[in-house]
Amino acid sequence: MSETTETTAARTPAYSITEVYEVLDPAGAQRYSEVTPATVEAFGGRFVVLGAQPVVAEGDAGAVLAVVEWPDMETLQAWYESEAYAPARAIAAIAMRRRLVFLPGVPAAV
Repeated sequence: MSETTETTAARTPAYSITEVYEVLDPAGAQRYSEVTPATVEAFGGRFVVLGAQPVVAEGDAGAVLAVVEWPDMETLQAWYESEAYAPARAIAAIAMRRRLVFLPGVPAAV
């Protein structure tokens, strides 16, 4: 990979979008919301939407959404696979029915 490509890739943000369709365990969902922000911050993530109830213009949407901006896709993947986030992932697996997607952003203008 050339230096230019590496520099551009490092400036390309990534986004994780969590869409909660159903809370199965309210206490577990609360615990998830308490432990996750510190792991996001530790990996350089920044919530741009947190716990918002969407206004649906077309189609279907979950009851609550969160969007996190990450420095890049590699950082996002590292967070998701980290030991720091593993306990929260385990909580989410039983506390809620959700969709979590990762998206690459648009590279910053030079």
